[in-house]
Amino acid sequence: MSRKRLLVIEDDHDVAEMLLLYFGAYQYEIVHAESGRAGIEMARARFPHLILLDGMLPDMDGYQVCESIRKTSFTRYIPIIFLTQRDARANKVKGLSLGADDYITKPFDIDELRLRIQSAINRATRESLHETRSGLPMGKLIEDEIARCSMLDTPHTQLTFALDNFSPFREVYGFVAADEVFAFGARTIQEVLSQQGTPDDFVGVRDDHFVVLTHVPEAPPLIEAVKQHFAEGVKPFYTFHDVEHSGLTLTTASEADQHVPLMQFQLEA
Repeated sequence: MSRKRLLVIEDDHDVAEMLLLYFGAYQYEIVHAESGRAGIEMARARFPHLILLDGMLPDMDGYQVCESIRKTSFTRYIPIIFLTQRDARANKVKGLSLGADDYITKPFDIDELRLRIQSAINRATRESLHETRSGLPMGKLIEDEIARCSMLDTPHTQLTFALDNFSPFREVYGFVAADEVFAFGARTIQEVLSQQGTPDDFVGVRDDHFVVLTHVPEAPPLIEAVKQHFAEGVKPFYTFHDVEHSGLTLTTASEADQHVPLMQFQLEA
């Protein structure tokens, strides 16, 4: 199972270090930003499964960060938990009204925080909002985003990427390795969109396919970048022998050996 990625937007070094050490021990991948603007950029570049957001940051108010993250399609659906010293009811109501999923005041119980994080991630998965391997939106969230683009009548291109030869890889290497590759495919698209796309671009998962809504004027360069980035990055998931032979050799009792090329992204019609 791929590791869950947490983005910690926190300027208190002691708190940040404690969170990094604690959640690292529970096999979370931790990304840290010390300011609001850096946190917004990192949410877009790294697409975490959940964001821990301090309410008071040196450059921006935590509420402004939350509002900015919720305004753009690329990061709109990432769960957010406020972690702040502001304990007044009005502060909590404001945070939740801006789209935060939970609000925890300092000082906090670290074990309780871990359980709340698990609950927020599991809830999104259980309600078919986020896909388990990648953390990407799925189901209703994809349809809502498509409908939103159509309603706003904004120029956009809808793309669907499929992992060619994914099933043979899963048969040979197993489900755990296949899940890791699927998560890598998600990160590939996210990284390319963050570098070459727009803040209003969107990526989700539908039936083992990646659905992309992009607002770039020309989609072909973005498509080619996704394919090339994945083709290079997928090689470490194979053995050296398979990479040397550019694919798998499948042997069956009734047929001759079959050569299956390395996985690649294909654009579905």
